[in-house]
Amino acid sequence: MISFTIKNVMIAVDNDYATVDVQIVDGAIAAISPNLQVIGTAIDGKNKLLLPGFFNAHTHSSEMWQRGIMSVFPLELWLAELYDFAPLDTEKVYLSALGTAVETLLSGGTSVVDHLVLIPGLELETIAIATRAYREVGIRAFIAPLIQDESLSAGMPSGESAQSHEPYFRSTAATLEIIEEAVRQFHRPDEGVSILVAPTGIQLCTDALFKGCIELSDRYNLCRHSHLLETKAQEKLAQEKYGCTAVEHLKRIGFLSDRTTLAHCVWLNDADIAILAETQSTVVHNPLSNLRLGSGIAPILKYRQAGVNVTFGCDGASSNDSQDLLEAIKIGSILHNVTDSDYQHWITPRQAIEMASLGGAKGFNLADKLGSLTVGKQADLVLYDLTNLSLLPRTDPIGLLVLGRPSNVVDSAWVNGKQIVADGKVTTINVDDLRQELFNRSQWETKRKSETVAQIEAHYRIVMGL
Repeated sequence: MISFTIKNVMIAVDNDYATVDVQIVDGAIAAISPNLQVIGTAIDGKNKLLLPGFFNAHTHSSEMWQRGIMSVFPLELWLAELYDFAPLDTEKVYLSALGTAVETLLSGGTSVVDHLVLIPGLELETIAIATRAYREVGIRAFIAPLIQDESLSAGMPSGESAQSHEPYFRSTAATLEIIEEAVRQFHRPDEGVSILVAPTGIQLCTDALFKGCIELSDRYNLCRHSHLLETKAQEKLAQEKYGCTAVEHLKRIGFLSDRTTLAHCVWLNDADIAILAETQSTVVHNPLSNLRLGSGIAPILKYRQAGVNVTFGCDGASSNDSQDLLEAIKIGSILHNVTDSDYQHWITPRQAIEMASLGGAKGFNLADKLGSLTVGKQADLVLYDLTNLSLLPRTDPIGLLVLGRPSNVVDSAWVNGKQIVADGKVTTINVDDLRQELFNRSQWETKRKSETVAQIEAHYRIVMGL
């Protein structure tokens, strides 16, 4: 039984702060009050802020191997380059999952949603090794194996020209079998690992794949995850494919629900937003990759006003080039001050913190277990050092955390009551060894040429009117 008591720690209450003791018994929050007796180990919380752990609610861990090198392209061309140089090595998958977990933890995240790129022919091995990495670190992991059943060229609108596409190398049925087997082998939510059904998006998936995912989701009570309308090109493609918006189509086939999380959601109209609210779907806001790839600014303030649940993701580390969740939360909050002149709609630091924690918990059907400092909830907690130079001088702790440029501010973190960060360091794995491995298995490089981009760029420029 894991028990400890955090003494004299600052927590957020209403529009203020209180100094309290927090008792954790058997991995759950047992009491929050001043002057509690110490149960288990005593932890000094003086001059520290305790918050629920955040969700890094959308990323692709293996993209870490290409951060800093990807060309300045929009998504469709960027993806072609990404796949030309994707790591086809399970050891690299393992190391980048470790790195993603560590960076997420050290920026306030206790849960990571990995839309995991699968190595062809080694799909279950890819899932197994990412699962192993996340278990070793101890972060709560939602592994969403990224699946499609159409080839990359099908992801672009045809425009006026008739396009033919190579068939995808694996059948829809075989893909769904892999996901079902992954659920049998690795879906252990009580042990901190969940498998999600995660078609990549309308641009590369048939209705048969979406419907197969819905069926698996219903049968095994799995959450659903997908990209949605990240780019203008995808908006055009949806009209070509369905004669209606992508959101209308996903509603029609039954994919939208209160356990569906949708990454990006940049190109939605007001009717689409109403559908997301009605179906209680969650939007995962990935502001940095949307800017890096020129995808656009998602209408997050409209989502919030319509009652749509929103949380944050870093996205993969080669479309953002970082897994700093605090950075994503900052940009994802203040970016929208330029989209709506009515400042009463702008996102406050406290709202941003709630979106990152409780918003994530709601999206993955865990609002009763995670996402707030509430007695009875599981102890996924982060303790921030308020004496750190980047959080000084003293003003509003949450304001400093969200609006500042905090660095090395996570003092401790717990998942399900188990401490996995202490004194600012991950305790479960040797991070110095990880750094050395990442260094040894990579090399300095500046320029590479993607053959696939050379083949498709002319068509892309025509259909996008460039």
